[in-house]
Amino acid sequence: MSNTYVVCGCKSWNKRVFDDVISSLPGKWTYIDSKDDLTIDALHQINPQYIFFLHWSWIVQAEIFESFECINFHMTDLPYGRGGSPLQNLILRGHKDTKLTAHRMTEKLDEGAVYLKNDLSLEGTAQEILERACALSADMIGAILKENPEPKPQEGEVVIFERRTPEMSEIPQDLSPQQRYDFIRMLDGEGYPAAFEIKDGIRYEYHNARLHNGEVEADSTQECL
Repeated sequence: MSNTYVVCGCKSWNKRVFDDVISSLPGKWTYIDSKDDLTIDALHQINPQYIFFLHWSWIVQAEIFESFECINFHMTDLPYGRGGSPLQNLILRGHKDTKLTAHRMTEKLDEGAVYLKNDLSLEGTAQEILERACALSADMIGAILKENPEPKPQEGEVVIFERRTPEMSEIPQDLSPQQRYDFIRMLDGEGYPAAFEIKDGIRYEYHNARLHNGEVEADSTQECL
């Protein structure tokens, strides 16, 4: 059996975790951070036993996951939370923690058999949660290589999450302080459209939310419309 592996990630923290942790695991490791480099020809040259997807923003061609064992890390307790924007959808539903699920990538989104699940806290900003999930993914990769678990079909009620759009980052009216805090922090991460509101022709975007004594404080930037 091949001891060669590929890790795919498109975020800066994915590369840091790969360099600091994953690349030191047994075997030969290759990191791919561009959809243009993830080609069937290149993968045949590497011939990996597994391809791990930490955070990937592009559609993976069917010939890739049909030719190689591709493992995706999804931030819900699958089959609960299949679909887009899992972090935001979880927080909006009031979840304080979740499962990080390592599952087989298939043609049907987030429906593949499960290798492993681990607990994941949803405390902090989106950035903090994403970096925490990436570090946990590295631990789970090590466990998969060591234990070689047999993936099992998903069990339980299927709940589909809707992928959020930038327009949905506008802060709703009449939120409680806890809800407002959660709304700001769930969008406070690299590459996410920040929580915003428009007042008197000015757009305010918020970061670094704090909840103190029942009131929300946050840093803001302003733009005249």
